[in-house]
Amino acid sequence: MDFSKIEFLLSVHSLKQLPPLELPEIAFAGRSNVGKSSLINKLTGRKSLVKVSARPGKTQGLNYFRVGDHFFLVDLPGYGFAKVPKVMQNSWQALISTYLEKRETLRCVVVIMDIRHEPKTQDTQLIQWLKQNSIPCLPVYTKIDKVSGSIREKNARLLDAGHTFNAEERILFSAKTGQGREQLVAALTRFLSA
Repeated sequence: MDFSKIEFLLSVHSLKQLPPLELPEIAFAGRSNVGKSSLINKLTGRKSLVKVSARPGKTQGLNYFRVGDHFFLVDLPGYGFAKVPKVMQNSWQALISTYLEKRETLRCVVVIMDIRHEPKTQDTQLIQWLKQNSIPCLPVYTKIDKVSGSIREKNARLLDAGHTFNAEERILFSAKTGQGREQLVAALTRFLSA
């Protein structure tokens, strides 16, 4: 599957703006500043397709990227400590949960977590909610280049246990080195082909 033929389509701020149900979709979710934008850029082989920001809460809509005539990648707003008004956060949550629950073309939600941090309650809640609603979920632990091998393995095991995943169900990823990119492409290809 070629992820490089990609273009920004639109930023969705209400359900009425969603594109027609014509292509499968892969959504990317994660707390603010876990490396979501960097992961999408590395996946697509584009340096600045998705703007990387040091300011949490930069993504404020469901950002749709069209990959050829094959599928959409959907970048969801980060959750967690985004420095935006509570009213805006609440409207995101309503938009995101309705999108995730009702979108018939959604094939998988990639849940991105920073391997340097212990399991976070918001990630656990999202993962459990996805499982309860029978929405396929792919955990990806990012920033693996920032920790040594032994700490990486220890932290990955802690995240696995905290979110009840097996090692075979998740991917370790580095946007800096590209490690894990091939596994991510293979996993997403399986979801898109299902």
